[in-house]
Amino acid sequence: MEILIFVAFLLYTALMFLVTYLTSRRANSQSFFSGNKKSPWFVVAYGMIGASLSGVTFLSVPGWVNDRLFTYMLMVVGYFLGYLVIAFVLMPTYYRLNLVSIYSYLGKRYGTFSNRTGSFFFLLSRCLGASLRMFIVIIVLYNFVFKAWGLGFELTVVLFLALILLFTMKGGVKTIVWTDTLQTTFMLISLVLCFVMVAKELGFNIFGLVSEISKSEYFVFIDTDAASRNCWWKQVLGGMFICIAMTGLDQEMMQKNLSCKDLRSAQKNMLTFSLILFVVNFLFLLLGAALYIFRAKNGIAASGDELFATVSIEFLPPIASLVFIIGLISALYPSADGALTSLTTAFCIDFLGFERKNNVDEAKKTRIRHWVHVGFAMVFTIVIIFYYHCKNEHLIDVLYQVASITYGPLLGLFAFGLATKRVVMDKWVPVVCIVSPIICFVLNNNSLQWFNYSFDFELLLLNGLITCIGLWIISKKGGKMNNG
Repeated sequence: MEILIFVAFLLYTALMFLVTYLTSRRANSQSFFSGNKKSPWFVVAYGMIGASLSGVTFLSVPGWVNDRLFTYMLMVVGYFLGYLVIAFVLMPTYYRLNLVSIYSYLGKRYGTFSNRTGSFFFLLSRCLGASLRMFIVIIVLYNFVFKAWGLGFELTVVLFLALILLFTMKGGVKTIVWTDTLQTTFMLISLVLCFVMVAKELGFNIFGLVSEISKSEYFVFIDTDAASRNCWWKQVLGGMFICIAMTGLDQEMMQKNLSCKDLRSAQKNMLTFSLILFVVNFLFLLLGAALYIFRAKNGIAASGDELFATVSIEFLPPIASLVFIIGLISALYPSADGALTSLTTAFCIDFLGFERKNNVDEAKKTRIRHWVHVGFAMVFTIVIIFYYHCKNEHLIDVLYQVASITYGPLLGLFAFGLATKRVVMDKWVPVVCIVSPIICFVLNNNSLQWFNYSFDFELLLLNGLITCIGLWIISKKGGKMNNG
């Protein structure tokens, strides 16, 4: 079985390199950063499904069903509201200012310190979040394949990152738009086939299993307990602002949208993507409920993030293992290629000033960009190895907690800039943006003891609000501002 899984991995990787070769010929820095503004909106919308879901969703959302039931769908409703804000509030600003790095808006609105502060928080959040997404896939492949061959986890991580570096180094966004499309297709096919095979093993057809799930203890959408993390309004509100922050204020996700030829195309992309994502998340929850029903029937000990992998590889027919691994691999690559490209873009534009250095020749920019790309791959390697020694049963929970802390300052910076015309003392912005997450971290760890209240993803909203208050304190009424 290990050989079969490894061959599937090699064949899939070879297909990725073929797509990379075909899309990255004659690519330059403009292709890398913006795809030459020629990406078809429908291709971007479809491909973003794979980039948005990642390996964390592939494993953690089904594993989460036992704890959260179907209340996660209220969070997905919040996502849809967030996508409306992105499409009709944020995107018009980005396109009007013709941005490559979205954090350039902060420089135009506030100043250089704000620009780099916003970009720094993106770099921090994306490094932690993308590493987590990659870790959850690599650890499964390691446990079921490479560990049996005596390969250490650290070396496994280095090999994966080396492969990812090779096919993301040149093409950038121009390549990623198409590789994401391929990866989304394989992920969705794997999701459906795994559900069908679980249904067959339980003695149901697809509709029979859906009916069984609808009558189960898991099919609960609304929790009205205000003290609970799963309370419905926390889910909707948290989902909305998590979406705005992790998509609308995220360079990786917006870089693909900004590669569309115009605003109208980007908006069609975003709305189409949001509707598809709603359906796909519901399918993942159905699969999760099916896995827990299968677990109870067969006395399986695994749960959480380990459940999907354990059932697919150890309890279903061999073909299920192959389907699962292909889906898992297709969830890995979007987590890595888009992250490396967006991190390289943000650093080159916001910290190295590529847009301002018109006198620097293309060859030198390319060399610098390559070194930055390699540098972030090394950071990923270190963080993934760190996660290996700090395991958590539900890594999607960790992912959203990290986002609530690190994206909060970005939410506050953009909200204050778009909603007011006050002049901010730019040099004090980094202080505000550091203090706010610290306050939220302390509150998150002590709120139950102090107030008998458990924060969920609404912590992100509080984080942004504290940032806005801090910006108000260090600002004053001023003249006409470039408010986008």
